Amino acid sequence: MTLTVERLVEIAMTNPINAQITSRLPALGLNQCMLTAGCLFQAVWNHQAQQPPAWGVKDYDVFYFDSDLSWEAENQVINAAQRLFQDLDVNIEVKNQARIHLWYGQRFGKPYPQLQSAKDGIDRYLIAGTCIGLDVETGEVYAPYGLDDIEQGALRINSKNPQPDLFDEKAKSYQARWPWLRIMEK
Repeated sequence: MTLTVERLVEIAMTNPINAQITSRLPALGLNQCMLTAGCLFQAVWNHQAQQPPAWGVKDYDVFYFDSDLSWEAENQVINAAQRLFQDLDVNIEVKNQARIHLWYGQRFGKPYPQLQSAKDGIDRYLIAGTCIGLDVETGEVYAPYGLDDIEQGALRINSKNPQPDLFDEKAKSYQARWPWLRIMEK
């Protein structure tokens, strides 16, 4: 089976939490709103491993891009999302990608470039194949490195954000849950 964007979405939506999030998010009216990260690609790994679609998913990431860089504006969105999704009983992480550079260095000890879009945030995931997002307005899948690595269980460092120690930690965390994943050198 070749993993197409249509098949990715089909598999991801077998997780009822993903389906609920994507159907409700447009109500928040967020610019460049994307459901992203593990809740999408881990559904594929779970499908391959014959696990329930939400198995091993720690949180559900939502990226958006707003030129209001204040914490107050982002916090209003976070609170609105908490109210919207309170019945789902899962951890939903909502982040304005326009603000990341303001706090990242203090929190993680490394500088972070000012991003120009929500997709720029997805581009910076530590593992190349996991750079996947679903635009909740259009249904478009954004996967700058394609879907082959996810389908094949290959974990490669992202050349746009090469941080070997953090990559290794993240890759081993995934491999602990899905032992058949392969950590690739370069």
